[in-house]
Amino acid sequence: MTSGMGTGPVLFSTVGLPEGRRVALWEEHNAAALIGVRCRSLRDDALEATEINLQLPHVHLARVAGGPHVVERTRSVVRDLPSDAIACYFALTGDAFFYHDDGVRVLHPGQLIVCDADRPFIRGFSQGLEELAVKVPRSVWRDLGGPRLSQPMVFDVDEGAAQARALARMVDSAVLPKSSRAVDEDIVLELLGSVVSGRPPTTSAVHLATARAYIDEHLTEPGLSAARVARGIGVSERHLSRVFSHGGESLPQYLLGRRLDRARSMLAAGWPGSVAEAGAACGFGSASYFSHRFKERHGVGAADVLRGGRVGG
Repeated sequence: MTSGMGTGPVLFSTVGLPEGRRVALWEEHNAAALIGVRCRSLRDDALEATEINLQLPHVHLARVAGGPHVVERTRSVVRDLPSDAIACYFALTGDAFFYHDDGVRVLHPGQLIVCDADRPFIRGFSQGLEELAVKVPRSVWRDLGGPRLSQPMVFDVDEGAAQARALARMVDSAVLPKSSRAVDEDIVLELLGSVVSGRPPTTSAVHLATARAYIDEHLTEPGLSAARVARGIGVSERHLSRVFSHGGESLPQYLLGRRLDRARSMLAAGWPGSVAEAGAACGFGSASYFSHRFKERHGVGAADVLRGGRVGG
C-alpha cells in the first residue's frame, strides 16, 4: 500500500457564508469530501462548522469542529450516497450521542467510536464538537482484518493502549491547519488494526511511531527513560533500541531533541518564567545542562530566545 500525504490538507468552513445556505453547503461538502449526511442545526440555519480534510492514497482523514447540531445518515441517505466504508470518530471536545438500530451510545472526549458508515445512524452534538475522523474503504478494512461491524465499537483512547493514543496523535497532527507533516498510511492502518483487534503491532515503523507518541505524551517528566518507554508500548528495551537506531538516532538523542525543541517553542512564545523554570518544565533536572545543550542544538542562548519572545509578544 502506498504511503504519502496525497494533496495536503484542505479546509472548508461555513463561517462567513450566507446563514440560510450554511446547512445545505455543509451537507454538500461532506457528501463530496467525507460521508454524506443530513444536518439540522440547533440554532436554525446559522451553523458554524469547519472541516479539514486530508485524502491519503486509500484512507481519508479529517478534523471536524462545529456548533450544536445533529447529523443523520438515514436509509435513504445511505441508498443515495453509499460510502462503502468504515467510519472512525475520535471525540476531542463535547459529549455526543450516537443512535443506531441497536441502541444509543454516548461518546465522551477521549473516546473512539468505530462503525459501518452504511448502517443508518444519528449523531447529536448538543454542546458542539471537535473530533477527528478516519474513513477506511471496506476493502481496505477487510485486508486489515477488521471485524464485521453489526454494531458500533467504542474504545477509551486516553485510558487505552499506547497504540490508540499514537493513532490519535498521528491523525491529529496530520489535519492541523497548514500542516506539512507527512503521514504514513500504512502506519495509520496498522495502528487502527491493533486498536480494534487487540493485536500488538508487528512492524518496526509502527513501534517507532508509538514510542515517539509515548515520549511526546510524557515529555515533561524527568524520570522518562528507555525502560519506561519500552514498558509503556509493550516491547523489550533491546528491541526499542534497535527500532530507534534503524531510524537514525538513539532514543536518548530523540528525547533530548524533542525536549529542547519544546523548550525553544515555549521561550519564543514569551514564557512567563525564567530559563531554568522553562528547562524544568521540559524535563531537565539541571539548569546549566539545559542551557548548554540548548545553545548546542539551536546555536543561540535560551535567555536570548526568551528575551526575543517577550519583546515579540
